[in-house]
Amino acid sequence: MHRVVVTGMGLKSPAGNTPEDAFATVLAGKGVAAHLPALLEAAVPVTFGCAVTGFDPDAYFPRARQRHLDRPTRLAVAAAADARLDAGLPDHRDPDADGDARTGVYVGTGGGHTSYIADLGTLPREKLPVASVPMIMPNATAARISIRHGLQGPCLTFSCACASAAVALGEAMTAIRHGRIDAAVAGGVEAMLTPFAVAGFARINALSRRADAPHEASRPFDRERDGFVMAEAAAFLVLERADLAEARGARIYGELAGYATGVDAGHIVQPLDDGRVAARTMRAALADAGVRPEEVGHVNAHATATTYNDRAEARAISACFPDGSPPVTATKGVTGHLLGSGGAVEAVFALLAAARGVVPPTANFTGGPDADAIDVVHTAPRAIAPAPVLSNSFGFGGHSASLVLRPL
Repeated sequence: MHRVVVTGMGLKSPAGNTPEDAFATVLAGKGVAAHLPALLEAAVPVTFGCAVTGFDPDAYFPRARQRHLDRPTRLAVAAAADARLDAGLPDHRDPDADGDARTGVYVGTGGGHTSYIADLGTLPREKLPVASVPMIMPNATAARISIRHGLQGPCLTFSCACASAAVALGEAMTAIRHGRIDAAVAGGVEAMLTPFAVAGFARINALSRRADAPHEASRPFDRERDGFVMAEAAAFLVLERADLAEARGARIYGELAGYATGVDAGHIVQPLDDGRVAARTMRAALADAGVRPEEVGHVNAHATATTYNDRAEARAISACFPDGSPPVTATKGVTGHLLGSGGAVEAVFALLAAARGVVPPTANFTGGPDADAIDVVHTAPRAIAPAPVLSNSFGFGGHSASLVLRPL
């Protein structure tokens, strides 16, 4: 099988709109949640979240084109374009050249175009935009990325709740490994910071109500956690066959070395309390990468700051590493819960951390019984030797996905 390397990364996130800026924010270990005008105006039960700021769509799209792109598609296409440029590949297709049939597009999203669909529902039928149907198609974002770059390989969309982006990355890696394609633009997007979606998550008591201090509301593994903080983001990685990347002289960040996915087959929103399926997924990803548990430098936990998820994941990590937990970080303390895009954003953080030998601190963590069996890094970054990292993503429906990234 072919080895798969990462040659480009791009993101638009609440922590920053480039990998370097976002990683610096994560290393600082301070939450970025704030009250949002649209939520305040709508008077929904929770009025804060982690939004992407400073994103200028004019830098990526003509004004006329923007009318046909909803927010998740704008964020995703921009992040994918950044990743392509970072990899030393062209931003736009050459109109005189044939399409690239050996490069695929793999997109993960939990909610897709839910926010735009909710907006359309408020309009009179005779005033629906002409582009309504192509804007709400679940595959629209992947198609827009393929059109921009002339990528004619597999163009696939995965929806596995908050494991979506990790699944997209893992499936792209699998296709390259087995020679079905040579490269892929893979990642995920989520943009549901709307009154409709926030009210829905609040209705099932999934969200933190810490309105007096939003930046302290996302508290992974902490004894005082009371729910997640909703966030939006897009992140994409360029994956390539290692030999082809080396032949073209590409700069290589590291290797996407292992992947596994599974499902609890239990409850539609609540994970199995003992985390046994999550632990099995983690062990399978390590085996897929040929990495022994004792070789793992750190774990980037899914850790959303909900009671059940964090407890189950702590037990899963403990079961996966019976001889002692490696350092564990939960970057959602800074960024909030990125939903379906989280696996890709956190793959960027995990690979940068592994390559640079530093584990970001878990923001707002002060301790708690659910984390007693694992080594949660907090207060300040921790220096470690460069080593493989295990990055977890779990989601409603019981989905689990784990990636192993190896610095080179």
